[in-house]
Amino acid sequence: MGPGMRMAPMPHMLRVLVTGAAMGAADVVPGFSGGTVALVAGIYPRLIANIRASAHVVSVVVRLRLRDLPAALRALDWGFLIVLLAGLMAAVLTLASALERLLGTEPVAMSAAFLGLVLGAAVVARHHLRGPAGMRLLLAGTATAVITAALLGMRPIALDDPSILVLAGAAAIAACATILPGVSGAFLLLLLGVYGPVLAGVAGRDGVVISAVLGGAVIGVLTFSTLLNWLLRRFHDAVLAVLIGLMVGSARVLWPWPSTTGVGDPTLGAPTAPILAPVAVALVAFALVVGGDRWVRGQQRS
Repeated sequence: MGPGMRMAPMPHMLRVLVTGAAMGAADVVPGFSGGTVALVAGIYPRLIANIRASAHVVSVVVRLRLRDLPAALRALDWGFLIVLLAGLMAAVLTLASALERLLGTEPVAMSAAFLGLVLGAAVVARHHLRGPAGMRLLLAGTATAVITAALLGMRPIALDDPSILVLAGAAAIAACATILPGVSGAFLLLLLGVYGPVLAGVAGRDGVVISAVLGGAVIGVLTFSTLLNWLLRRFHDAVLAVLIGLMVGSARVLWPWPSTTGVGDPTLGAPTAPILAPVAVALVAFALVVGGDRWVRGQQRS
């Protein structure tokens, strides 16, 4: 049995399954990201390494280097990937409709909950730094947060009839958000002006549009994962500081007031009634993330 096929202890795999389910639930929400969950759960570097290994498998197949295919497949952590994807897909299939309903009927409460979760995740991510949080890391995280919040506040453009190449390129950029904490792929499509055409193409089962979007997304994820995997191995703490900044900056689209278009609205305004209930929801969500992380780390030390 190769290294990629070794099975991990059952409690660990159960944690991976739960993490996958949480990632699936997070990816349903505009402005929230499964990457945030992976980072908090401590599996982010492992996830990126496996996506990078998947990119190598695709590269081997495309270049017809079939002699290298068995070794490339063995490099994948199959147990981890299968359990993670099982949890993710189960959550998407079972929770998507319920979350969609709540996002429409309770946008303020849902925005507050996800705001607390994201800010709690940013605090928890600090514990994954391998060294002290010096001034350079603080500046990197702060600058990233400010830039992210400013970009998310830009008024979305709208392209009436984007070309197939534009759709593929936008999909490649947005797909990178699937492996970045705090960044929503759907929101990036909105900023790039192609959310409407992509949604219409998928809803209308337009094979050309769907192929362009899927092709661009696959290329974007596989290419970006290679770069991100390299950066994490060489500049782990600097990359983590930037990722934390992304999470903090992305909180802009989860501000509960006003929430005129629901969760994911980047507009900012003064709190309006009711105030206490959303604040309480945000604080409970924050406490659950931070408290849960402390409990897990305490269990690991004991």
